[in-house]
This record gives sequence, structure tokens and C-alpha cells, in this order.
Amino acid sequence: MDNALRLQYLEAMGIDVWVPRASTHGEQAATIDHAEPETPASAIDSWAILEAEVSNCTRCGLCTTRTQTVFGAGNKQADWMLVGEAPGQHEDEQGLPFVGNAGLLLTEMLRAISLTREDVFITNILKCRPPNNRDPHADEVELCNNYLQRQQRLIQPKIILAVGRIAAQTLLKTDEPLSRLRGKPHAFNNTPVVVVYHPAYLLRSLLEKRKAWQDLTLAIQTIKNNEG
Repeated sequence: MDNALRLQYLEAMGIDVWVPRASTHGEQAATIDHAEPETPASAIDSWAILEAEVSNCTRCGLCTTRTQTVFGAGNKQADWMLVGEAPGQHEDEQGLPFVGNAGLLLTEMLRAISLTREDVFITNILKCRPPNNRDPHADEVELCNNYLQRQQRLIQPKIILAVGRIAAQTLLKTDEPLSRLRGKPHAFNNTPVVVVYHPAYLLRSLLEKRKAWQDLTLAIQTIKNNEG
């Protein structure tokens, strides 16, 4: 991606053009490995088993109200794992995470750091949509937790982005507000976690888009620090 196109993506996120990119951003982009290695046969079997379990899951009452499960999508050997809250209406209909306007903005956020949706793995705390997009219940989170844990073990990402308040609070087992969780790395099962605003929130609060860029650069720096 040339610099002019990258600037367009940054501007779509609300980032002023004076943000330095020639050196800092170039160095960050250089740390990202876009290669998508072949998945070993053993991992294919494990993914197949896990996906089948999720698809047929009846652990909680959400199985009676969903259209379909939303397992997740992307590179199953990704360095970056993005975890949201739960599927919404569009996700429930399409079986894919983060679609609609929020999904489009998430795609732009990734492109701003030279990543595509095919470079990362995107999933949610819950694999089924709660009715009327309500917040997940504690028992639903607990019953779905095993699926997320197994996804992380299979992927072994270098970083997890906790997308939004509920995802962050669930992964980090805290009730602290998102404003206090942002700006510093955390950990989930020994994997670094960086908390970012949910794209749906950014669409409603345009002035906060600059903070999304700060969150993403923190995630890149966290990977670099761990590799060093």
C-alpha cells in the first residue's frame, strides 16, 4: 500500500494528516508479517472439531433465538486476535463478525496499520446474538468461555485487541471503565491485551477517533517490545 492510500485510510478514521507516518508508521508496518502460512493437518482437525461444536451449541438459551452462530473469521495463525462483545443483527444474519457500518470502520482501522481482515482473526466473547442486542449475561459468558479459550490456544496470537468495554471487562475480569483500561497493555492467558474503542462507539463519537489511532499504535509497540 502506497503512502497516499494509507493517508486516505487514516483520514477516514479521523486522524489529521500531520500525524507522523514516514518514519514511525513505516517502522511499525515493517513489524507486521502478512504471510499466511499453511495450517498443519493437526490444527485443521482441531479447528474443524471446534467449529462443529460452536455451530451445534445448545449450552445456553441463545441457541433458541439465534439465526446462526458466529464462530469468527480470518487467519487462523494470525499474530493479531480481535475479540468483540457479541454478534449483532447483521452478524447473526451473515454468520460473520463485525459487518455493517461498524465492521467497515474496523476494516479501515486495520488498514491504517497495514493490515487486512485476512491478516487477523476476529471473533467475539459470545458466539450467538443476544436478543435485541442486549448485554451478555454472566452465565452466557461463562458457558461460551471455553470456545474463546480454545480459539486463542489454536491461534497463539502475539496480541489481542479487546474491542469495546464489555469485551475488555470480560477478558480482564474487571469492572473498571474502558477509559481506565485503555492506554496500557494487559494480559489474557499470558498474551498481551490492548483495549480499543468499539467501532460502533466511534461512529457515534467522532471526536474519539484519534484515540483509536493511539490504541493501535500502542498495540504495535507492545508487539515490538515483546519481540525485543
